[in-house]
Amino acid sequence: MLKPRIIPSLLIQDNGLVKTVNFKNPKYVGDPINAVKIFNEKSVDELAIFDIDATVKGNEPNYNLIERIANQSRMPLCYGGGVKTVEQAQRIFGLGIEKIALSSAVLQNPQLITAIADRVGAQSVIVVLDVKKKMFGGYEVYTHNGKKGTGINPFQFIQEAQKLGAGEIVINSIDQDGVMKGYDFGLIDKAREQTSLPMTVLGGAGSLEDIKKVIDKHKIIGVAAGSLFVFKGVYKAVLINYPTKEEKEKLF
Repeated sequence: MLKPRIIPSLLIQDNGLVKTVNFKNPKYVGDPINAVKIFNEKSVDELAIFDIDATVKGNEPNYNLIERIANQSRMPLCYGGGVKTVEQAQRIFGLGIEKIALSSAVLQNPQLITAIADRVGAQSVIVVLDVKKKMFGGYEVYTHNGKKGTGINPFQFIQEAQKLGAGEIVINSIDQDGVMKGYDFGLIDKAREQTSLPMTVLGGAGSLEDIKKVIDKHKIIGVAAGSLFVFKGVYKAVLINYPTKEEKEKLF
């Protein structure tokens, strides 16, 4: 039986693990390989890794780091950052990654969704939409770490991505990123209405109760978090953590 997935989201910059607030001021929090090793021991449902430098700097994916992470991981991995071609996606899959997260490249060229899905399978193609509230209502998709507005309506693009062969949608709230005050249900609810695809939400988790609220409302859904799984306590000491089996059972 399908169950909700609870997914740590790790951000990579200059080969280090960082955390942001509203996509700004990345704070170094450790070595990504060590984090993967710790999450291995905690029976994590899935791990999402995003290189936040690759697209901004126009870099190729860091295949060496991706391979090192994949070799250490004993859980399903999703990687995003700098993927612009079918060939790059295939190379990353060859290193042991199960899912490719696509954002800027498919916003510019939506047909890339179909091209990669045809080659590697739709279930492995994840479309990530980084979304910000508009000043006078509604939402807009942003790229380049929340710096570039696209004018794209996220809800319309979700529908397009499904038609083009995406296997999953990730909705990431820029406004809630790192704030740890709960998810944006206005965004989540409307996004969920647009598609029958698997969906994961990211941005805002400050407690397991925040995750439970999403699961209670939307049942079979991916609930991702960054700060919640790398910080502990009011002073945000760096401590890799994840719900125990007993804690997860209470969430479901």
